[in-house]
Amino acid sequence: MRFATWQLPDGSTRAGVVSGPSAYGFRDGESVLDVVALGLDDALALGERTLGTSRATALTSVRLLPPLTPPSMRDFAAFEEHVLGALRSVTSRVEVPPEWYEAPAFYFTNPHALVGAHDDVPIPPGCEVFDFELEVAAIIGGRGASVSPEAAVDLVFGYTILNDWSARDVQAREMVVGLGPTKAKDSATTLGPWLVTRDEVDDRLDEDGFLTLECTVSVNGEMVGSDLLSNMAWTFPELVSHASRGTVVVAGDVLGSGTCGNGGCLSELWGLRGERSPRPLAPDDVVEMTVEKLGTIRNRVVAGAPVPPVGPARRRSNPLPRTRSDLERRR
Repeated sequence: MRFATWQLPDGSTRAGVVSGPSAYGFRDGESVLDVVALGLDDALALGERTLGTSRATALTSVRLLPPLTPPSMRDFAAFEEHVLGALRSVTSRVEVPPEWYEAPAFYFTNPHALVGAHDDVPIPPGCEVFDFELEVAAIIGGRGASVSPEAAVDLVFGYTILNDWSARDVQAREMVVGLGPTKAKDSATTLGPWLVTRDEVDDRLDEDGFLTLECTVSVNGEMVGSDLLSNMAWTFPELVSHASRGTVVVAGDVLGSGTCGNGGCLSELWGLRGERSPRPLAPDDVVEMTVEKLGTIRNRVVAGAPVPPVGPARRRSNPLPRTRSDLERRR
């Protein structure tokens, strides 16, 4: 089943079920996050009731919003090929660090910067090297703490497409400090077009628990990258297990797979080729991503608003004052 959130022409927002070319709103005004919190079985039952009792609205008449507003978002780096190319492009590393193989790595990203499946995406302030990242995200369907990979299977409610838009020149500066990525990643993340429940894709699980879904991305109609989701280094339940280690995950949390290989982003190609080919994204470029069984998202890049940066750090003379008396003596 596909759950979605959309905006009607009058500006109001509804959530419900997508079936074929139509959307069917929940009768009691539930959000997709409310429905995810019910658990998969109850959510599917509510979806069936909704299809049987709600009036159809043509998808062509609405604006698709991100399917839900998650409590938190973690973005992993689960594709070795992407890690190698991106590190060569953004840092001075020429090989994947051995630490990457030891455990899944992720960072927290901004749940307040989500954009819909067909929304315009502004270039972030101060960015001259803009990039996309083709990913799939798992949505948590319950609460768990330090769960095993086996138990984490039942915590996955479903999946959606995720585009982690990236300011690569900003990221390169941030990574030197050792706290990045921060502003390089939090201006926009596309999530959509809807949330597909896991039962819809269980037939694509291979014997090791990886999803064999084809993923593609094009820019202005020209294919840039394609990969199988099953080329991940860890399964989604393993990512969930790691995310919950020593802490909790809750219903609606988003866990990104990290960027697919074989051209899942421009940065990977730049690192492997030693040049910025294809060129960075520019205004009016259209980025389209399709993941088998999950749908298609399509966003146009637009110029961003000028925003004045925070100035550089002030430089202090040594020795620094440590007490109020020190300040008094300097006057």
